[in-house]
Amino acid sequence: GSPEAEKGFNANEGPQHKVKIAPFWMAKTETTWNCYTLFMYKEEEKMVMKLRGFKPELNAVSDAVARPTTPYVEMSFGMGTDGFPAISMTQHAANIYCKWLTAKTGHYYRLPTEAEWEYACRAGTTTAYSFGDDPAMLDDYAWHDGNSNFKYQKVGTKKPNPWGLYDMHGNVSEWTTDQFIPDVYGTIKDLVSNPFRYGKSLYPRTARGGSWMDKPEKLRSAQRIASTPDWKFQDPQLPKSIWYHTDAQFLGFRVVRPLIIPSSEEMHKYWTTEGEPD
Repeated sequence: GSPEAEKGFNANEGPQHKVKIAPFWMAKTETTWNCYTLFMYKEEEKMVMKLRGFKPELNAVSDAVARPTTPYVEMSFGMGTDGFPAISMTQHAANIYCKWLTAKTGHYYRLPTEAEWEYACRAGTTTAYSFGDDPAMLDDYAWHDGNSNFKYQKVGTKKPNPWGLYDMHGNVSEWTTDQFIPDVYGTIKDLVSNPFRYGKSLYPRTARGGSWMDKPEKLRSAQRIASTPDWKFQDPQLPKSIWYHTDAQFLGFRVVRPLIIPSSEEMHKYWTTEGEPD
């Protein structure tokens, strides 16, 4: 959360509270089209995996994971693919990517919780941004509406935060696992360990980080973003499509890998929440 005195403060960011987070690794960058395309297009994936010497048995496991239907538009919307962040997927699609990546590699991956995301973004800091409170420094660390040329940019081209994570502020907003509950921080009285707000309805879910189309105050470490059905406005499959948010060209994700491997039941709890198909 953030203090009320912080410029850009929103009521859903307070009051501030402490949480205890179990150890995890987080991807240095947002998931790129280079990786996400392998998930979307099975034949291209098989060719690349063969060239890289991946084990056939892992391919067999990952083949059993459901994939997105072929998109009806070019999902980068002309902004670039090689080295650029994948965008416009639903939270369900991001969850299934994590499930596929787990099957492909033999290591457990999922989306970060809101608490994990903010912990990693802050990287030990208590200021509005991981580099301090002065938005004038933002150009060194983030792509936002003032410097992005009206599109997303290649990942990892700005300075990282103190823990070596790139684009935690800006470029594309990032999915977390959590349901968006506006006043949830006000209900917390004691130290909470590994908070996770399990999704019981399809909307709203929570994204973080701000994007290439946002003002600097929307890129703060504590800024919370609630998903809406409007993110699917141009989807001709409405309300059936579970894979794409055609009007969320600002939205992507990155993955985490917990140090402690959870039970199979807990893995699936993070991958599938109510309101989504199994």
